[in-house]
Amino acid sequence: MPILRMIFILLLLPAIAGSQARVDSPVTVAFTVNAKSFNPADTIFITGNHELLGNWHPAKIPLYRDKNNNWIRTFLFNRNTLLKFKLTRGDWNKEAIYKTGEIPQDTKLLVINDTTVKIEVLSWQDMEDSFPVSGQITGKVRYHREVEGFGLRSRDLIVWLPPGYGQDIATRYPVIYMHDGQNIIDPRTSAFGVDWQMDETTDSLISDNLIEPLIIIGIYNTSDRASEYMDTDSGKIYMKLVVDIIKPLIDKTYRTKPGRESTATGGSSAGGLISFMLLWEYPEIFSRAACISPVFKYSSEKSSINYVDDVINNDKTRPAFLLYIENGDDELDSKLEPGIVEMIGALKQRGYRQNKDFVWFQIP
Repeated sequence: MPILRMIFILLLLPAIAGSQARVDSPVTVAFTVNAKSFNPADTIFITGNHELLGNWHPAKIPLYRDKNNNWIRTFLFNRNTLLKFKLTRGDWNKEAIYKTGEIPQDTKLLVINDTTVKIEVLSWQDMEDSFPVSGQITGKVRYHREVEGFGLRSRDLIVWLPPGYGQDIATRYPVIYMHDGQNIIDPRTSAFGVDWQMDETTDSLISDNLIEPLIIIGIYNTSDRASEYMDTDSGKIYMKLVVDIIKPLIDKTYRTKPGRESTATGGSSAGGLISFMLLWEYPEIFSRAACISPVFKYSSEKSSINYVDDVINNDKTRPAFLLYIENGDDELDSKLEPGIVEMIGALKQRGYRQNKDFVWFQIP
């Protein structure tokens, strides 16, 4: 059975210093709802025990979607008001839920000071069996919420720390930056209820002394994924976000080995393309990349992608790197392979050697 939950984090902001407000004076309560994992096309409503919350009407008080795809609204309540509330999509059969098979209890909040209520929705009552969740998080993870910069939509980061990170405080670790980061570790946030299991796999490889312990950074995608993971203006800005904001944040917060020789990136499909682009265009930052079913060159009625020509035409000398390429042989992969073959030809034309500078695995 799927394990689904809704996490409520109440961040109480300090009262204005020196304020002598009356007990019943109004204070601000701001709601921010993150429903990115199961973000509905229809409106999210808040309902509760107060007339400003619709007096438990499930479709009376709508929240409003902001530019970051969060749902927000701010209210004024008298101080010392006890609020009880839930979230719906306009019907009591469409409540936000946090545990399979159980309708959640009312969330309670005693209004004392100006307050921001942050709510993370991972499923809805009518959707709880849409994507049965399989698996769990293995190891220790940390989160950085709503990282933003250069005008792009904000996004979350999940950070997986290797075994022993908290004990040996002198050791520093290499880092791999993964795109579509919500899919790699946590089955609850993955696209189809099952994750890549990078946590279990890496943990096993480290325990068996087959690889050096490393830190995994999962960079969540946004609704702008199609443009951010391509050779577009948005893609170039996204790469700057990774290089100029996310990597410095990680290097400052964790015990990393910040040099290029210890920094990798990886992803699948368009995430594989942007991984190669980061390796190719920021060789001073990245020394290796993993490209799973990468979209190096592909044409359809909707778009045309060709990064092979960039490799052929850009004669800038680059330091040595290691590139991993992998693809299957059916469905979309069969359509992507010609572009992969062309990219391998371009790399060879530039002097890169197969099985030394890059490896290619075709998986039936």
